[in-house]
Formats: sequence, structure tokens, C-alpha cells
Amino acid sequence: MPQRHSKNNNDLAFFTYDEKRKLGYGTQKERLGRDSIKPFDTCSLCLKSLIDPMSCQKGHLFCKECILNCLLSQKKDIQRKLAAHAAQQKQEKEEEEERLMLQKAKELDAFDQQNHGAVPEYSDRNYSRDKNGFHGANSVKVTSYEEEALRTMKAFWLPSATPEASAKVEAPSTSTVCPEGREKLKLKTLFPVQFTEDTSEQKKSKALDRTYICPSCKVTLTNTMSLVALSSCGHIFCKKCADRFMAVDKVCLVCNKACKERHLVNLEKGGTGFAGHGDHLEATDFKHLGSGSGLGLVRPAMKT
Repeated sequence: MPQRHSKNNNDLAFFTYDEKRKLGYGTQKERLGRDSIKPFDTCSLCLKSLIDPMSCQKGHLFCKECILNCLLSQKKDIQRKLAAHAAQQKQEKEEEEERLMLQKAKELDAFDQQNHGAVPEYSDRNYSRDKNGFHGANSVKVTSYEEEALRTMKAFWLPSATPEASAKVEAPSTSTVCPEGREKLKLKTLFPVQFTEDTSEQKKSKALDRTYICPSCKVTLTNTMSLVALSSCGHIFCKKCADRFMAVDKVCLVCNKACKERHLVNLEKGGTGFAGHGDHLEATDFKHLGSGSGLGLVRPAMKT
């Protein structure tokens, strides 16, 4: 019996912990880098720099053209679903009326048969069947045993035995939703926002891209900061200045326009379905061993 060595362990019927780790088994975690995070001054739809930025009441930023096209496409989709639902209701009503008419015709034929002894003959094509109740491929003379077998057999490939499942169209919602937060969104609830650009000579000579600052404390705005927008005028401040001045003085520090506490909208930190955002900046993959292949099969991680 050869001696088993730890570095040459190939006689086990299962994978060891070290072998599972080498195959990528378990939870793999990786912190997202800068390229995987959406900047705060980009659109949540086109992922480009904001052009005529607008914000919803939940703090998601969009380009004006992007969000208008999104709401318009949603309204067209709602109209299409409403038309399909109305057509289905009309069809169901017609089928119900036809079913009632056929049932009434059956009752009349049964009454006539009982009084006069006549055999009812249905002129409707749906009832043009043989005495065994089958048609098409099964329209043959069979015994009672074969008839019962045909009725109970699970032959889904036969046309007469194939069940029909009609796809029902549910009544759609008539309200448009935010493409990022998935809450109800109307056009009148959107408001334009204004970033304060840094126009100092030092920033102009050093940076090629636009940099934005808080108009109160003159601090450069980044993804690590919490931002607040005023829905009354659209100016954007850092959260510290908004809580210290606007929440107390009830007035904007830039345009001196009156504002209330409900006008303070916390902007969501950058992030879409294609990028990380907020405090959850860690990508996670769950891997399990494939059967027979020995390779790790990846299951997509849940969106955080």
C-alpha cells in the first residue's frame, strides 16, 4: 500500500479544500476600481457627461433628451399593452357570447330530441366530429377500451391531444417609472439642476475636464461626497453646507430664493446597472463545481 503524501493527494473520491480553491470554488470577491464606478456628473442612461441635466425626486441625474426619450418610449409601450389588453377582453367577451349561444342551442336540441326522438345534428364546424368525439388524426372507429385509452393517454404529439394554453395579457400599469430607481416618475416632477463650475486660473491651467465645486465652501465635488440639490432653483451643494445653512436659513446661498426642507433632494452617488455605486463597491461571484467537467460554473452575482 503506497503511502499518501499531502502534495500528491490524487486517490480521494472528492476534492480537497486546496483543490476547490484552485478551481475557483466558493465566493470570489473583488473591489471595484475607478473605471467601474460612474462619475457623479454623468447621465444614468447614456453614461456620458450631462447635457441640460435634470433630476427626479429621488436624486437620479439624467440628460434632458435621454429622460424625455425614455418617458416617451414608456408611454408608447403602455399604449401598446393597453391595446393588447383591450383586444383580449373583446375576444374573451365574444367567446363567452358564443359559448352561451352554443349552450342554448344544445339545450334546444336536447329538448327537441326528448320530445320528438330526433338525433341532434350540429352544423357548427367545431362540433363536426364523429360519434367517438375525435377528429383529424383520431377520427377512426375504435372500441370502448381504445376510446378510453385515447382519452387518457399523454400523447402530446397528437393534434387532438395537444392542450392549448392561451397567453393572457395582464392589465398594464399606466404610470411611467424612473429607469434607475424604478419608482413612479412623471414629467412634472423632474427639475433642472445647475452645477457650479470651477473657473479659477489654477484649475484651468491644470485640468482639461470640467471640475465642479460647492458654491458655499468652494470644495471640489467628487464621488466620495454626498450632494444635495434644491428642487426650487436647481443649485447643488455639498451635504454639510446644505444641512448647516439651507436647512436653517430656508434660502438658497446662490440666488437667495426661498426654499423649504422638502426642496432638499439628496443626489444618489454615481452608479447604474452597469457600474457600482454608493457604499457597495465590491463585486461578488458565486462559483460551484461543474458535474463531470471539473471546472467551475459561474452563477451571476446579485446586484447590490
